Amino acid sequence: MNRVRSLILGEDTTMAVQKLGRNTPQRRVILHELRQLKSHPTAAELYAVVRKRLPRVSLGTIYRNLEVLNEDGMIHKLEFAGSETRFDGLLEQHDHVRCTECGRIEDIFLRDSALAPARPTELAGFAVTGHRLEYFGVCPDCRQRKSPAGSLGN
Repeated sequence: MNRVRSLILGEDTTMAVQKLGRNTPQRRVILHELRQLKSHPTAAELYAVVRKRLPRVSLGTIYRNLEVLNEDGMIHKLEFAGSETRFDGLLEQHDHVRCTECGRIEDIFLRDSALAPARPTELAGFAVTGHRLEYFGVCPDCRQRKSPAGSLGN
C-alpha cells in the first residue's frame, strides 16, 4: 500500500502541494524535468534529459514513474493513434494540436467561446468529468519546408 505524502514542488508550478505515493528522489526529478519541458516528450526523450541529473537512472525507472505520476493525476499521458505515447506536465485544462508530418505537439487554450467546443456536464446519462480534444494539421515548420519558397533557400 502506498503511503501518501505531501511534496512541495517549488515556485515554477501552479500547485504548491501535491499528493504522491512514495516520493522518491527519482520521481521528484522526473516530475520537475517534465514540467520544465513544453515539448510533450516521449519516455525516451525525458530519459535523455533526466540522465543529465541522474546518470544512473534506467529507462525502466522512467517508465514506471511516469505511470505512477499519471495514475496519481500529477501528469497527463497523451496517447494518439499511430504515434508513441507522450507526457504532459501541465495540469491546467487545455487541448493539443499535433502536426501530422513531424509529430510536434503544441498546447492550445481556446478562451474564445465561439472557437471552443461546448463542454457539457452530462452526455448520454454520463456525468462528464473531463474531456480530451486533439486537433491535427501541419505545423509552420513543415508547411515552410513543403512550400516552393521554403525550398529555394536550401
